[in-house]
Amino acid sequence: MEHINSFKAAVAAVVAALTALWGWFGWLIIVWLFCMALDYITGSIAAMKAGEWSSEKARNGLAHKGGCIAVVLIAAVLDLGIGVIVANIPGITMPISYSVLVCPLVLVWYILTEAGSIIENAGKMGAEIPPWLRKAVAALKSGVDKTGDKLGGDGGEDET
Repeated sequence: MEHINSFKAAVAAVVAALTALWGWFGWLIIVWLFCMALDYITGSIAAMKAGEWSSEKARNGLAHKGGCIAVVLIAAVLDLGIGVIVANIPGITMPISYSVLVCPLVLVWYILTEAGSIIENAGKMGAEIPPWLRKAVAALKSGVDKTGDKLGGDGGEDET
């Protein structure tokens, strides 16, 4: 029993230290990375179960994850740039105190995307999925999309 309490205390200390270091934003990144890894693992297992796994598909999946990482990095750079502009250019004010906005929104969008994919993979692996869970993830993602659309201006259409 003493070892269990020592382990719990050690875990609590590590979590507290990481929270002090990263804050909520760091934990958001950890959740996203965990979801990406779980999606890759469940996707690979589902593909193996269906006899569809190939190294090419696995590489494509990793390339996709790499692209997602690039998007999150760009969102972080945008947040940094916006923060510098708001803090240092006279005459530019925002109705809120700005620290970060774009990157957390992108991270939440990716977390919900990964969650939907994990649910789909779990279904392919044979797990029964509550219908309301899929609906809940879709509703949350829709809410994030609407917030992002407001942030981006009009309907959020890709102009590139």
